[in-house]
Amino acid sequence: MDRKLGTFLGVYTPTVLTVLGVILYMRLGWLTGHLGLLRILAVVFLANSITVITTLSFSAVSTNIRVGGGGAYYIVSRSLGIEIGGAIGLPLFLSQALSVTLYSFGLAESLRIVWPAVPVAAAAFVIVLLVALISLPGARLALKVQLPLMGLVGLSLLVLTLGALTKQAGAIEPPPPPSGEIGFWAGFAIFFPAVTGVMAGLGLSGDLRDPSRSIPVGSLAAVLTGFVVYAAFPVLLSLGAPVESLREEPLIWTRVAILGPVLVLPGLWSAIFSSAVGSILAAPRTLQALARDGLAPRFLGGRTGRSTELLPGILITLVIALGAVVLGDLNRVAALVSMFFLTVYGTTNIVAAFEALSGDPSWRPRIHVPWGVNLVGGLACIAVMFLISPLAGLVALAAELILWIVLSRRERTARWGDARRGLYENLLRWALIHLARRTMSARNWRPHVLVFAEEPLAELDLIRFANWFSQGRGVVTVCRLVVGDLLAEERPDIPELQREMQEVLDDQRLTVFAEVDMVSEVVDGIVGVAQANGMAGLASNMVMVGWPDDRVLRVRFLETMRRLEVLNKSLVIGRIRPRHLFPPESEERTIHVWWGGLQRNSDLMLLLAYLLTRNPGWRNAKVRVMSIASTELMKVQTEEYLKKLIPQIRIHAEPRVIIKPKEMRVRDLIHRESAQAEVVFLGLATPEPGQEEEYAERLDTLAGDLPTVFFVKNASLFIGELLGNGEPAEIPPE
Repeated sequence: MDRKLGTFLGVYTPTVLTVLGVILYMRLGWLTGHLGLLRILAVVFLANSITVITTLSFSAVSTNIRVGGGGAYYIVSRSLGIEIGGAIGLPLFLSQALSVTLYSFGLAESLRIVWPAVPVAAAAFVIVLLVALISLPGARLALKVQLPLMGLVGLSLLVLTLGALTKQAGAIEPPPPPSGEIGFWAGFAIFFPAVTGVMAGLGLSGDLRDPSRSIPVGSLAAVLTGFVVYAAFPVLLSLGAPVESLREEPLIWTRVAILGPVLVLPGLWSAIFSSAVGSILAAPRTLQALARDGLAPRFLGGRTGRSTELLPGILITLVIALGAVVLGDLNRVAALVSMFFLTVYGTTNIVAAFEALSGDPSWRPRIHVPWGVNLVGGLACIAVMFLISPLAGLVALAAELILWIVLSRRERTARWGDARRGLYENLLRWALIHLARRTMSARNWRPHVLVFAEEPLAELDLIRFANWFSQGRGVVTVCRLVVGDLLAEERPDIPELQREMQEVLDDQRLTVFAEVDMVSEVVDGIVGVAQANGMAGLASNMVMVGWPDDRVLRVRFLETMRRLEVLNKSLVIGRIRPRHLFPPESEERTIHVWWGGLQRNSDLMLLLAYLLTRNPGWRNAKVRVMSIASTELMKVQTEEYLKKLIPQIRIHAEPRVIIKPKEMRVRDLIHRESAQAEVVFLGLATPEPGQEEEYAERLDTLAGDLPTVFFVKNASLFIGELLGNGEPAEIPPE
């Protein structure tokens, strides 16, 4: 798709013009007069709080993934699935299309101020056609048309401010008291549609050059602009007009502002017209995104990404908008439209909460919002729906529920057991069945670690690191292999050994699973257990072992690595000093990731370092990406590459490139630079057959006196993609 729009034109302009609309001009003074100044300010603060939370929610998601066309639909469908995305997206498209009609009717009715005999339906019909014609050349030209309209809105705000301050040159009157005719929540319901335009810019996500930057910056700027205006103008109106006029004159602005209707009405018309333009720009893009996901006719999706492919969607939007004009009275439709928008906003908040709670390593947004705040925003949107119209809210939710059922086509009914264990087993079965149907992707990848420990009590440090790497989200299984024959008369009690082992791990407060397996030989047993581990798509993807003292066993481990690689099981060999004591948490910790070698291990090493820092006790640890260069030119190139890559993958790390002196060996350089590091990650290559013993000696020498070293062999399905969101992180061969 031709992405040309920037932050100001593509996000800020359509959003701020949608927020500053008809409520500002024709209802804010009336609400101020009836609710009183303090109550209307409370309404403004509460409504904008919901809006700000919603904006933060979709901004967080947009900084974590590259948002494609479709805006809110794209965010919901990529986080909660096609079924829920479609249940939200189809009503969203219809709401955007009908909004064109609603805004056109609002503009037509406002023309009665200067032309009382204007035929409203005919005028609305013409306005819809005009809005469609403006959108045909493309979003960029249509948004440029909005720039002078935004100037007229700004001018109307300025003349009202000057008029209010001029009229209050004398004695200051007390703020207007409540009239008692309009309750707080009734006034809130009337005001809230004023701030429901926060996703106007998000709907143009497919046309933005840099959505992850433009969406949060432009949307937050527009929302804050709207908040300042809506908070300031009740004060200005109460200063510039008597209480009776505020309550009785819908367009009190024309009496307060300098030059009155001459400058205010163009601002009003510009705001309403711009809202209609924003809706007709967003609707076909939502429809196009639905078509590309198979939820609308394919011909609407397009293939090349050119703006001309939006023409069928624009025509469909135009037909719906014109058809709604024929209906005449759209009051009930207007309430339903607001409900659909609110469900989208609420779902977007829930998406952000869901992503934060999921614990996926891929959830690394540049804007962090506590999941509780997102959840409160989602629940607040549902509450507002029923405050505005309980009936319309129920209709909207029922319609979306029916759509979800149709799209999901799920006809299974779970048979719940009447005992607690039965309930748990049915839930587990349900989860495994649905997990098996979901394709694994790089963004969903998390470490499920299989740790082999001969004596768990003696290898607690290795198990702790495995638990830290999983960050309490993946499954960690600690396996003890017992050499023997299952048919022998004198054989150990496997269940008893497993129970004792689990007790030891529980006493150490390690959330891991214990497993004891009897094998005929240790190294072959590692491959057999790793191959059989897991079910229904939930299986170990990383094997961890400690660095053995036995030279023969070291060689066998390296031989095993080839077979684990075929199974797509990454291998991590930990060389940890016995009974390794960590420094007090007040001391600074450093983690070194050595970026080099001939294998594609760096993405897994850096991801493990990041996951380690997400655990208590390691949160203040500094991650340094270390690299060796042979020349000054290579150093500059590597530094530039790392400084570009690290912000893109949203991991706080400090790049450090060292030029190796000609007389110094690589291992000596690593020992010198990482002597004080708490943890050092080094890549693990696959030695040629017959060279395992020599390679084992090199690794032992490379680890040297370093306190904690992890040799990492990345054999996952997503080599080079683990730091992205389903797309390669552009990590070149090391």
